[in-house]
Amino acid sequence: MTFSSQKIIQKPHTLTPEEVVKQLESDSTLGLTTKQVKTRIEIFGKNKLPEEKSKNTLTILFEQLLNPIIYILLIAVFLALIFRDWLEGIAILIVIIITVAIGFFMELQALRSLETLQKMGQSITKVLRGGILLHLKSSLLVPGDLVILEAGDVVTADARLIYSESLTVKEAVLTGESYPIEKEIAVLPTNTPISELNNMVFRGTLVTKGMAKAIVIATGKHTELGKIQQLGITSKKTRTPLEKKLTNLSKNLILLTLILTILIIITGYFRGNDFMLILQTGIALAVASIPEGLPIVATIALAQGMLRLSKKQVIIKKLEAVQTLGATTIICTDKTGTLTEDKMKVHTLVFENNSFENVYNKKEYFSIETKKLKGFKEMVLAGILCNDVFVSNQHKHGDAIDLALNDFAEFVGFKPHLIQKKYPEKMEIAFDTERKMMATVNQFNSAFKIYAKGAFESIAACCDTMLSNGEIIPFKNKEKWIQKVDNLASKGLRVLAFAFKDVEKLPACENFLHQLTFIGIIGFIDPPREDVKATISIYKNAGIRVIMMTGDHPGTAKKVAQEIGLLPQHITKEMVVLGKDLSAFETISEEKKATLLNAIIFARVTPKQKLDIITLFQQNNAIVGMIGDGVNDVPALKKADIGIAMGIRGTEAARATADVILKDDKFTSIELSIHQGRAIFENIRQFVVYLLSSNLAEIISVGIAALLNLPSPLLPLQILFLNLVTDIFPALALGLGKGEKDLMKKPPRLPNEPIMTTKLWNATIIYGLCVTASVLGITLYSNYILKLPSNEINNMAFFTLIFAQLFNVFNLPKRQESFFNNEVTSNKWIWVAIVICIVITCIAYFTPLVAIALSISPLTISKLITIMLFGFSSLLLAQFIKRIGWTI
Repeated sequence: MTFSSQKIIQKPHTLTPEEVVKQLESDSTLGLTTKQVKTRIEIFGKNKLPEEKSKNTLTILFEQLLNPIIYILLIAVFLALIFRDWLEGIAILIVIIITVAIGFFMELQALRSLETLQKMGQSITKVLRGGILLHLKSSLLVPGDLVILEAGDVVTADARLIYSESLTVKEAVLTGESYPIEKEIAVLPTNTPISELNNMVFRGTLVTKGMAKAIVIATGKHTELGKIQQLGITSKKTRTPLEKKLTNLSKNLILLTLILTILIIITGYFRGNDFMLILQTGIALAVASIPEGLPIVATIALAQGMLRLSKKQVIIKKLEAVQTLGATTIICTDKTGTLTEDKMKVHTLVFENNSFENVYNKKEYFSIETKKLKGFKEMVLAGILCNDVFVSNQHKHGDAIDLALNDFAEFVGFKPHLIQKKYPEKMEIAFDTERKMMATVNQFNSAFKIYAKGAFESIAACCDTMLSNGEIIPFKNKEKWIQKVDNLASKGLRVLAFAFKDVEKLPACENFLHQLTFIGIIGFIDPPREDVKATISIYKNAGIRVIMMTGDHPGTAKKVAQEIGLLPQHITKEMVVLGKDLSAFETISEEKKATLLNAIIFARVTPKQKLDIITLFQQNNAIVGMIGDGVNDVPALKKADIGIAMGIRGTEAARATADVILKDDKFTSIELSIHQGRAIFENIRQFVVYLLSSNLAEIISVGIAALLNLPSPLLPLQILFLNLVTDIFPALALGLGKGEKDLMKKPPRLPNEPIMTTKLWNATIIYGLCVTASVLGITLYSNYILKLPSNEINNMAFFTLIFAQLFNVFNLPKRQESFFNNEVTSNKWIWVAIVICIVITCIAYFTPLVAIALSISPLTISKLITIMLFGFSSLLLAQFIKRIGWTI
């Protein structure tokens, strides 16, 4: 019989180990033969997860050209070359090349940074084949292989356990569950959720304790991890908000350009002006109305933000991701390892008549008097001696609970390594999933002590006495202790019970778990990160909602959320939603949808449900950021508007999918990124207002001069000179600003708010008209008062426009800010840009060839003073209008 892909077993957890082995045509002692392995490699392929094809260099380069403004500039180059305006065509082409080059090299740099983060090499797995134990690359595993698992191993395929000895596995990477899961081989019901499949092990999880033999039932894309990663590949990435806004702005500008250009050409033609000159002027104005500085300045502003964040240990893989962070309205985050330390810690001690909570925050609990209490001393000794932690190269290794007990003992002043040496272990009963407890016998001088720890019901069943006020009394109030255990569990704590017994002789056999004395219980928690609470508070002030999405227990999620300030102390039912209560999102009622949109915690959720939750928020106009580190987060990371992965603890799949990588794994780094993103968007708004108001002044000035039959204030090459000099350098300086200091105290922008709001359009038009007034003013003054020839009138208007545009940059701060002390005047790059523009203008004026090309003639001192006065008058007029409240 030929083995086929149809042999993939459905619901192997419902079958006995013998049934699984039989269906996979394997052998529980010898494993597969070489011939079987060869056949199955051909059928199933190598045991590798599906990967999304990464961009190549040409793709990155091509994507930089997909911009409407770039399209218009290319058309402008083409038209300039047709009319033999070589200088104009070459100048515009240089702008295109610079814009594309900056975007290309910044994105390529991010890609290289990601590659350096990715871990190299293949995992090695212990496999039984033909009765021989082999150490093979995990990619060579096939269904039916027998694998041997031990503490410290990473599971490399999905497998059904056929033998287990005290096996515990950490599955946070797959399910989000922070506690190690105790495994067994017993058959489970059909509808058992993945987080409770205790007779299975899954690819990507970590063995923390014990050993096991398991038979592989799925490899590669057929594993649970593979299915999740495939879901991430197939989910579509939405365009970033900035991309959408710039595209919409570009379309509007293109339409405006065509209308104004056609009107000017038609007006000039009917007035009998030279058609070729009118056509060239129309094309030049078309180029003027399109702010070719916009893509280059936006790119450099984003690149600058990207570089600033890289110094803060934040890798941005795509430029637009910087700004998207600033637009974020909701942050969805995993719990384990992101909001918490991913490390168990003692939280509550209950013994005799004492109860100590938040023990690490209240060291005063552990006074000399407390340490003298018999119950306290015996509990600490039980935690030290009934413990499998071992030290190698000054590093501790062991189960998370054992490590937590060891750390707590050190915290209260005990020295575990010396105590273990003083009271050596003589016997041990290892932890067992059926017994749910472990015990040791330690020598105390000439006598011995038995210590035990485990689940309360298991320990209580072995105890007939208990400690009370230092005395041993009958254990008659077990119901009361059950309530205490339930109370701690409801707070999200994992609870263990402890017991002891003094014996004079070493027990003759391992069956010494009877007539023990109950000591008390300890509650453990994966504690929140110390910096998270302050960051959550900053998000609240910034109007950003934080949503916890976890596969963990709801009690644990609520406890952590309260400690970090995410949840209030008084929780309503609607704040916490369980995965089992989430129905199909396509058929959800409006009432249920409203509940989900206002929820703060989603517990026991699957990767698919995380994806659906993010989609729901996006459909309701939210800009969603997703923070995660496991493969179970991959689909959500990709679907979110901005995916954020941890660089140290994050899986390779999570890092590859995310837009942002936190190299230091710090939750606070996201807050820095959001501030930077907000600052960049405000900078983009400022330079768009500056560019459009300056370009609008050029168009209106030429248009009105043509209607009034005045000498043209601007010639085609002069327009291009203005666009390349007085437009780009101040706009670029605006893009490098650090932003307002109180950005994180303001609510996020509305998701559908465009770059140019009505107020900003009003400001743009007013500033443009003020500049126009100064240009037309000097044109009229030169023509009717000074009665200058047309070429000198043109020069007076041209230089006035240069100075008016430079002064225009000081109009951008908001009305409530000081004119002399604001984000523009404190930006050193603004002053550098103004100096550069003046220097370039002087070079053009004093260089004969350039002066001839720009039709510039010498000007007297009195004319230069007149130019300066008219240029400065545009700033005075704009400030007057602003101060009386007509603009922002």
